[in-house]
Amino acid sequence: MRIHRHHLFWPLATLAALLLFNLFYSPEDFYTIQVRGGHLYGTLIDILNFGSPLILVAIGMTLVIATGGIDLSVGSVVAISGAMACLTISKGADQSALGLVMTAIGLALGIALVLGLWNGLLVSVIGIQPIIATLILMVAGRGIAQLITSGQIITVTSDSYGYIGSGSLLGLPFSIFIVAAVFVIAGLLTRSTALGLFIESVGRNPNASRLAGIRSRYVLIAVYLFCGLCAAIAGLILSSNVSSADGNNAGLWYELDAILAVVIGGTSLTGGRFYLMGTVIGALIIQTLTTTIYMIGVPPEITLVVKAFVVLVVCLIQSETFRKTLVQRWKTRRYPAEREVVKHV
Repeated sequence: MRIHRHHLFWPLATLAALLLFNLFYSPEDFYTIQVRGGHLYGTLIDILNFGSPLILVAIGMTLVIATGGIDLSVGSVVAISGAMACLTISKGADQSALGLVMTAIGLALGIALVLGLWNGLLVSVIGIQPIIATLILMVAGRGIAQLITSGQIITVTSDSYGYIGSGSLLGLPFSIFIVAAVFVIAGLLTRSTALGLFIESVGRNPNASRLAGIRSRYVLIAVYLFCGLCAAIAGLILSSNVSSADGNNAGLWYELDAILAVVIGGTSLTGGRFYLMGTVIGALIIQTLTTTIYMIGVPPEITLVVKAFVVLVVCLIQSETFRKTLVQRWKTRRYPAEREVVKHV
């Protein structure tokens, strides 16, 4: 098998191109890593730290897309979970109390599971199209988050809670270890058990999987539950990193970045085979691209345009059909005489 046909080749090549660009453009600012107080600091560390919420959301989105669905509500779930956790902590007398923080985390994860179950039931039981079912929660969820925060930014002063997003373990941000744990769990469940095969089967051919005895309804509910859980953990990291919850802006447009990360990673939007490692690389590409755009001084008003253009180019390069079309047109222009001879023969 040719190496360029491997599903990770183009995502890795894109990430390498971004890193190579920064090596020539700003090697000192981008690649310098310092140790202060036993913790590692630097742009590369920031990419891993700030990209952790997106990676988590994208991992959950991967399994949903593998079933042929989509979850547009993850951004709202991010906002709701962060708002619920911060609201609970803000009501406590000792905001750093471990019991209070654990209660806040439990409530945030619990409400996310309920929201994931809601999406799963709408899709699998009632039969609403995934894009519509999750669009309902995308719109309503943002309002729920603002109701929880009363339209204000809730600020907390909890060292225990802040450790989730800004703490360090073994010199690295603690959020990286959270992502690693979720990735390993998702990988074990989908590659070491039959669950991954069930997910791909439901996404590729729902009718055939049903006739084969796969309970697709439970598979769909499970992936939406997991996606909601991943979004909730991302919301905890985001809110704890800034010690506040903003129901209006937290997790805004995260669903779009997550979908892009999944597509860049090689998973098809039509469902079927999925690639968790490709998704992680896709999320790192998006975070690295965002960091690079800011570092080179692109005006904020056109940042999204530049980001969208680069992502479009990456997706086109990954498209085998697009590459074949380019090669065919190049050959047509390069050897027009030979084509005429073949045509007449």
